[in-house]
Amino acid sequence: MVLNWKIGLVLSVGVCAASTAAIFTRLAFDAAGTSGAGISLVLAASRLTIAALILLPSARKFPELRVNSQAIYYAGIAGIFLALHFATWISSLSYTSITASTTLVATNPLWVTLFSWLWFKEKPSLLTVTGVGIAVFGAIAIGFGNLQIQTATSQALLGNALALMGACAASLYLLWGREAQKLGLSIGAYVTVAYTTAAVILLPLPVIFDSGYIDHPITFYLYVLLMALFPQLIGHTSFNWAMRSISPTLVALTILFEPICSSFLGYLIYQEVPGVLEFVGAGVLLIGVALAIVGARQQDI
Repeated sequence: MVLNWKIGLVLSVGVCAASTAAIFTRLAFDAAGTSGAGISLVLAASRLTIAALILLPSARKFPELRVNSQAIYYAGIAGIFLALHFATWISSLSYTSITASTTLVATNPLWVTLFSWLWFKEKPSLLTVTGVGIAVFGAIAIGFGNLQIQTATSQALLGNALALMGACAASLYLLWGREAQKLGLSIGAYVTVAYTTAAVILLPLPVIFDSGYIDHPITFYLYVLLMALFPQLIGHTSFNWAMRSISPTLVALTILFEPICSSFLGYLIYQEVPGVLEFVGAGVLLIGVALAIVGARQQDI
């Protein structure tokens, strides 16, 4: 495994780009004058569809798409899990609190580490496991630092289960994506298949929540386009590219920095000042990631 400045730079750009998703989502909600699972699924399906439409014209430039059927199969499975991640996590917000949902989704690195161990026999070092645990604890602290009073619902258990499914699905999306690339797919070919598959699956889902794709203000569609360009094409693609060189666990840990960057953007745009617990959580998260990276380096020696 190689850890160098190029990978660090790409991951940093990816985190910054992915962090804009929360801001663009908030702006899109404001433009549409509504929020909830239905419009959230519209955003998820739309950003993936636009990303896929941008990528599809270049598909003929990837010869491996014509000969590497197993790799395409793996990329398609990754796309299914990407769609499942969006569908379950977004739907969970209709049944449980924002804090509970985001906290459970923050367990993603734990699942990546577990699945890598069980599936690929990649046993993590004790230091890496410790770092993952500390980082997840920091991410949870950030979530509770942004705690808002939520209305309790009798379906909170369902919402929590959906959020946990979202975390597992995101983990499997990363792992299947790595395998597709290891079998010979370039990053361009892989994301074309994965994003297109996820878009096709998500497109009909908003109808279930009585939401549609038309009759929204023009600014709404502008924010959807920006979500496709930045969080999806730059953010997700950067993470998938990094998977070619470093462990899925480190990529998953890097993604935990999204809330920190989002909080900074929220301060700039909405003047939302992070609380003390969020700052403490960010520090704990940094310590955890540092330990995990040191543990990964020790395994390579």
